[in-house]
Amino acid sequence: MPNNYPPESHQQMVELVRAGRTPGELTKEFQPSAQSIRTWVRQADLDDGRRQDGSTSAEKEELTRLRRENKILREENPPPKTPTATIILSIIAQG
Repeated sequence: MPNNYPPESHQQMVELVRAGRTPGELTKEFQPSAQSIRTWVRQADLDDGRRQDGSTSAEKEELTRLRRENKILREENPPPKTPTATIILSIIAQG
């Protein structure tokens, strides 16, 4: 889902919520939906260590990078297609 708001806008909304404003109030004054603002606050709380029930932005970026890297490696080194090779690889993986 594309994000049409700059990071500065996210930070401003987070600061306003932390100062006591509700996402509903901010929605009436600014464009983002209340749910978007709640999502930004939750992510900021994770990144700042205020919450532990999710992944930080850095962790999400690392996971995305590793998945991309794995995809490239799988494309460059496809698994063997012979049944014997598959059996050997499964034995090695178990051992």
